[in-house]
Amino acid sequence: SINGKCFDWLLVSRRSCFRAGVRYYVRGIDSEGHAANFVETEQIVHYKGSKASFVQTRGSIPFFWSQRPNLKYKPKPQISKSVNHMDGFQRHFDSQIISYGKQMIVNLVNQKGSEKPLEQTFSKMVNSMANGMVRYVAFDFHKECSRMRWDRLQILLDQLADQQDE
Repeated sequence: SINGKCFDWLLVSRRSCFRAGVRYYVRGIDSEGHAANFVETEQIVHYKGSKASFVQTRGSIPFFWSQRPNLKYKPKPQISKSVNHMDGFQRHFDSQIISYGKQMIVNLVNQKGSEKPLEQTFSKMVNSMANGMVRYVAFDFHKECSRMRWDRLQILLDQLADQQDE
């Protein structure tokens, strides 16, 4: 109840049965385009007979890469050099568009250090796919919001405002 108005708010998460696994052991996609640790989360609001729904998905960056555990706190990601990334990548987004429609990718990985190649490759692949149904935004979450500066999330919200209104 907010301001005396009662409503139902439901939060449902559905985890894919494809490529589920433990962090660092399962990364990237398979040849069918299934992203590791893919989760669909739906928020549903029900108020006086009306319903509204918002679906958000998350998963591993959808190309072929790995991050094998070792004695380091955060092992370095390795992008596979021996495969055609675009086939699985295209399958992943074709499936996403069929299931959910237009896509807004928000990439929160670090844009420097060991994660920089992941961000750069992801950005290049989205651009080379040249699909008007897919938009890409990179936001270095750890840099922008370090030391609990959550107000800096407004930068991301501003970048997404037009798409959100649409």
